[in-house]
Amino acid sequence: MVFATNNAHKLSEVQQILGDRYKVLVLKDIGCTEDIPETAETLEGNALQKARYVKEHYGLDCFADDTGLEVKALGGAPGVHSARYASIFGSAASPALPHDSEANMTLLLQNLENITDRSARFRTVIALLYQGQEHLFEGIVEGHILRQRHGNEGFGYDPIFQPDGFSCSFAEMTADEKNAISHRGRATEGLRKFLNKLKG
Repeated sequence: MVFATNNAHKLSEVQQILGDRYKVLVLKDIGCTEDIPETAETLEGNALQKARYVKEHYGLDCFADDTGLEVKALGGAPGVHSARYASIFGSAASPALPHDSEANMTLLLQNLENITDRSARFRTVIALLYQGQEHLFEGIVEGHILRQRHGNEGFGYDPIFQPDGFSCSFAEMTADEKNAISHRGRATEGLRKFLNKLKG
């Protein structure tokens, strides 16, 4: 199966959940080196856009995901802009590169500096294109934004996100612990059950 990403962290998480029954290929494995557009205004739209791009340009069924961190006090931001938050909304005096996790976390912590309600949620949407049909799978985990970074595992906003019911950040969990409760884990589990049902 083709996963429309070149993110090694995402591949590792997804492959672990799908298990040995499925061999997951990424974009570089099929010769796709271009930057696939992500111009939709929703997570669902971006996931579908990426999956459709692979189908249209490479003729392969595939799945793609998009994830957003939605902070209540910021009206759901950074949301669909999570991966490029600092590069889009950061200071012109210190521009960030696209997908700059450290800059993203720094900007988010600055924007929440004097805010008491730090509740937030991670939401992942996976779009699957399979035999001419499109399917969507969603995973959500509720939690809150910490005031400082904690832990060295994971990626993205993991060091500052603590899921409800836990006393540690995503970045302080093992891969198995995180996958069992994470937004991407829950969406991928939906994908896995769907595929297993199809395969019998």
